[in-house]
Amino acid sequence: MKSFKKISFVYSIVIIAPLFSAYQGPAEPENEDRASVSFVYAAHTANEKYVIDTKESVVKWKCSMVFANKGGHNGYVSLSKGELLVKKSQLVGGAVEVDMNTIADERHGSDNNLINHLKDPDFFDVQKFPTSTFAITRVAPADGGNINVTGNLTIKGITREVTFPAKVEVNGRTVTANGKVSIDRTQWDVRYRSGKFFADLADEAISDNIEFDMKIVAKK
Repeated sequence: MKSFKKISFVYSIVIIAPLFSAYQGPAEPENEDRASVSFVYAAHTANEKYVIDTKESVVKWKCSMVFANKGGHNGYVSLSKGELLVKKSQLVGGAVEVDMNTIADERHGSDNNLINHLKDPDFFDVQKFPTSTFAITRVAPADGGNINVTGNLTIKGITREVTFPAKVEVNGRTVTANGKVSIDRTQWDVRYRSGKFFADLADEAISDNIEFDMKIVAKK
């Protein structure tokens, strides 16, 4: 195992992450075989489709040690494709795919020992699972003009349901969505230096929580 100082916070990803998508099947608590999302929405012919702009969209991740004084890492990961579905100026669905090979650390970029370790089986096993996906299953109103987005997040072939608040603006031919979510990485089999699975880590334990801050831009 490589030094944690070289690998720290891998949990973005995310990838997540994240963010909006419209998979039309039932929510699956776990699925080891499914690592991609269908981008065909025949059942939603009345909806308007907006294609995600992968250059303007970004998913940022943040993770830390259990003991805050030990530091942490921030980074980002890129989307490879995706669509948002809108009906009467309201988000109703969508799907996004995250390219796990684009994992990067904010300070050190994408070509270093930290990122290489994040791509190893200790973390996201990117060679075996090169993409992560998120597929929206439902959208509901929330406080402050926000919405609650619920969907299936698939990382390392494992699918679990997540819900998070988001702000969505539909402006002519552009949709902008901003949201934040925190997940427990161990639910997606990312267990490296987790206090739940390894004893006597002391101040070398890594937090199980990964935070994602997402900006998604989609256009007609």
